[in-house]
Amino acid sequence: MIKKKTIIIIVGPTAVGKTAFAIEAAKLLHTKIISADSRQCYKELNIGVAKPTEEELQQVQHYFISSHSVQEDVNAVVFEQYALKAADEIFQNKDVAVMVGGTGLYVKAFTEGLDDIPSVDDEIRQNIITQFEKNGIEWLQRQVQQKDPAFWASAEQQNPQRLMRALEVMESTGESITEFRKGEKQQRPFNIIKIGLELPRQELYERINQRVDIMITHGLIEEVKSMIPYQHFNALQTVGYKELFEYFNGKTSIDKAIEDIKKNSRHYAKRQLTWFKKDPQIMWFSPHEPVKQVLETVFTDQ
Repeated sequence: MIKKKTIIIIVGPTAVGKTAFAIEAAKLLHTKIISADSRQCYKELNIGVAKPTEEELQQVQHYFISSHSVQEDVNAVVFEQYALKAADEIFQNKDVAVMVGGTGLYVKAFTEGLDDIPSVDDEIRQNIITQFEKNGIEWLQRQVQQKDPAFWASAEQQNPQRLMRALEVMESTGESITEFRKGEKQQRPFNIIKIGLELPRQELYERINQRVDIMITHGLIEEVKSMIPYQHFNALQTVGYKELFEYFNGKTSIDKAIEDIKKNSRHYAKRQLTWFKKDPQIMWFSPHEPVKQVLETVFTDQ
């Protein structure tokens, strides 16, 4: 028996099968889905972010899909506020809600809250973005290493968004972003159950490669071409788009760009798994297992 309002959070690496699993779970539970994907929220992006199809969206109501524009500044704080409001709305007449996505920081923001990091100067932020676009990630890495060694020591050193965030906080406040991380977890007024989906590495990598081929067939190159005017926005600094911008900017061949999408997607999947495997609350299953059986298992453990 479910004692109080419950949210089931389905996580895992890209291409593992989270969308299909979540939709079936939501249908079995007669509820709605909150997406925890930092890119599927953009209405301009479709193919490259593996957004649920129109048919899938008609089966179950989704929140945080096509809800924002690439011109908006969407981050974990925005998501936390949006998702808590969405959960409250679902709980008005449902006992259970489903959340699904691979953006670990968004899931963490929703379940635990975020530290209160001061707002930064827009001019400083824009200057850092401009310098990064001009000089590349090596410049960004050097800047963070020199100016915020405390953060650099534990940073995702290949993640430009995290590095730019740390640098803008340091330049705006004079203090390391680590100074603002208190690690105090918020208590949520609902029960949280976390389900992780995983596959053997080889099978996952084959799925990723196959998915990229399907995206190309379905028009990813044309989608990215239409986004060229927005290529400097944060929303477009993501796998599947940045590699094809390189092609359109004459820096690489189309074949190399497609291979890079596959390679960078595999690397991203590996980072996602590393993040989620640190969470002892996640119960791991194969996406091949019957959804009904998985739900029965996780509810029995409550």
